[in-house]
Amino acid sequence: MPTTLSIVMPVYNEAATILRALDRVLAVDFPCPTELVVVDDGSSDATWALLERVTDSRVRLVRHAANRGKGAAVLTGVDHASGSHLVILDADLEYSPADIPALVQPVLDGVADHVFGVRVFGLNTRYPSFRFAVGGRATTLAANVLYDSCLTDMHTCLKLVPTSHVRSLGLGESGFGLDTELTARLLRAGVRPFEVPVSYNGRTAADGKKITWRDGVRCLAVLGRVRAAAPAALAPVHRPVRVVTGYDAPVAALGRGTRLAV
Repeated sequence: MPTTLSIVMPVYNEAATILRALDRVLAVDFPCPTELVVVDDGSSDATWALLERVTDSRVRLVRHAANRGKGAAVLTGVDHASGSHLVILDADLEYSPADIPALVQPVLDGVADHVFGVRVFGLNTRYPSFRFAVGGRATTLAANVLYDSCLTDMHTCLKLVPTSHVRSLGLGESGFGLDTELTARLLRAGVRPFEVPVSYNGRTAADGKKITWRDGVRCLAVLGRVRAAAPAALAPVHRPVRVVTGYDAPVAALGRGTRLAV
């Protein structure tokens, strides 16, 4: 069965970047059928109005009536994903969707089903501060010690994982802690992701970066809680025969994408 990809994009008050973020994704020549699932987490700015202008059928739009948190938005996107694998991509332009094909290739080659796109300091990266970079390395070290793993970058946004595995992990974090919970539960289940380098252009708090030191503390708490729990039983990887409608069609010929409210 073929590999297909769902890109899950949680958005909240991203009116300044959302259309550019979508354009960058749709301009990529992906090596497999791909859909983009955008979840507006109850934005109070013009984000949803801008999203409603999107006519590309590769884009599926879902809207929360009220803000629930990034983790909740990601989980809603997972519920609506139809691909055999998925990757989460923020709309803040910190990561380049042009790096996603490099994550897909090991899956297509049969090398791995779990691929993390890692930020390598000094290689196509820009961190907003030394403190931010060191904080990420400290929590990654904590994960490696707790789970006997050897991750380079636990907090990378670009994590390609089988959709069936994400759904079987019992994820419950509604905020930024979902990123840590996803990685921790995969490691607890015995998964050791394949890593490929990706570029990174970090935002500052003035640019709208929402993560603070409190999220680092929450990360450590999640790592400890998951380590103490029983490992999840991962579901089989499901590669559907059906391909995503419109993947190979010219953009001008595509119809209006699906819109859902939850």
